[in-house]
Amino acid sequence: MARTSVLRFLRAGTESPTTWLAILIGFLFRAAICLHPYSGAGKPPMYGDYEAQRHWMEITTNLPVSEWYAETKQNNLSYWGLDYPPLSAYQSWLYGKVIERLDPDAMALGESHGYESADSKRYMRQSVMISDLIVLVPALLACRRVFCRGSAEKGDLMLLGSLMQPALLLIDHGHFQYNSISLGLAAGAAAAVASGKDVLGSILFCLAMNHKQMAMFYAPAFFAHLLGRCLQKPSLSSKMAAIARLGLAVTATFVVVWAPFLANPSDALHVLHRIMPLKRGLYEDYVANFWCTTSMLVKWRSIFSQQALVWLCMGSTLLAAMPVLVQEVRRPTARGLLVCMASSAFAFYLFSYQVHEKSILLPLMPVMLLGPDQPIMTRWLPPVACFSMYPLLKKDGLTLAYIALMLLWGAMTWPAVGEERKERQTEASRDHVEAQVSERWRSLLLMGLYVSVGLAVGIHAAPLIWKAPKQYPYIFDALFTSFSFLHILGLAVYLQYQGLANKQLKGD
Repeated sequence: MARTSVLRFLRAGTESPTTWLAILIGFLFRAAICLHPYSGAGKPPMYGDYEAQRHWMEITTNLPVSEWYAETKQNNLSYWGLDYPPLSAYQSWLYGKVIERLDPDAMALGESHGYESADSKRYMRQSVMISDLIVLVPALLACRRVFCRGSAEKGDLMLLGSLMQPALLLIDHGHFQYNSISLGLAAGAAAAVASGKDVLGSILFCLAMNHKQMAMFYAPAFFAHLLGRCLQKPSLSSKMAAIARLGLAVTATFVVVWAPFLANPSDALHVLHRIMPLKRGLYEDYVANFWCTTSMLVKWRSIFSQQALVWLCMGSTLLAAMPVLVQEVRRPTARGLLVCMASSAFAFYLFSYQVHEKSILLPLMPVMLLGPDQPIMTRWLPPVACFSMYPLLKKDGLTLAYIALMLLWGAMTWPAVGEERKERQTEASRDHVEAQVSERWRSLLLMGLYVSVGLAVGIHAAPLIWKAPKQYPYIFDALFTSFSFLHILGLAVYLQYQGLANKQLKGD
């Protein structure tokens, strides 16, 4: 019975030609991005993120599981030591075994460092696209059926927007990552939970966290929503049974995923030590969050100890996410789950400890799943997120791809803004006070959008016109960070207001 339920949930059903066209377009652009450079190509001693992924395949295919996360003679952790949870390591093993059969030299232990044959690069690029095809696309199709029920047009727009968001394309297929796996598992979990399959959703979300620890950004949202669902049961015994059932599903999933490391406690401790980022600092590089942006004025790392910063970040994150979490416990809804996921991910991105530039992908995913019901968020956040990562993308040699995707996103979304503006002006011309107030509010937002685009272009142009002063060599990167932070913070507050006011959350 359980197997039949899972198969029924995963079945794509009859999709429209427009749906398949959206998927095809998404993969054509993925293939185009793969033709661009990647970080560290031909640059010893570390060779960049591409080499990191290849090295993890090398380690997992040649060494016993007990040595994957441990410092040994054959596994120097200072050279791209594996620092993602076990499911990511299993993915590296699987793809590594396939590539080993096709190009054995690419997986030669210790001798393949910096190996960059044309074949191996093609195989590894294709592995990222295959990950999208087998994990992300089915999850988005499930979300299309659950969250866009009754509107095929909205569903196709949501699907195309999710597949074409510039940040995900550039990070996974340019910078070279496998974020689509954990994001796809989390999206599938949201669709399962929203359709009443709480156990399946819990299992999928646990798999997402066991692929990349960043998926924990969504943990408060899933906890709040599922707790609210359990508390809606009619009796105390049914409430307790529902909670116990979910607890058992979560525990069983973690036990199965971690099984190879549980036989020896030291093996499990090695994994925990590698995936917990407490020794890596408050943030990485120039990330558009609160701590990095304000560090230009407040030297947080000088004022507080590392332990104090960890607690400060934890408290700030929970405080920022708390309003929508409380509402979701009190009134869990399908669309509310997405808002809660986005708000929780925003809180983690803005205030948590050790945030990476690519972490902006976490709030992006549920925002895009909200689709046309949140036009301000779905049109504004993707280019802002991509803009926030430009210093990283520039290092990767992805400037041309970045410009092309940003222009494409503008071409896809701005004409629709104009059409909606005309429709709302017609509505506001009728003698309805609420419609008129709504139109004034949207006019202000649209004006802000134009100003924002102008400032973004100016920030891009500034390094071409002026040289950074010697005392502030990273001033232009700081401009990207500060500008992006203000936008992301504003959008996070706006979404939380929308969620608390229960506005534009259609489809429940």
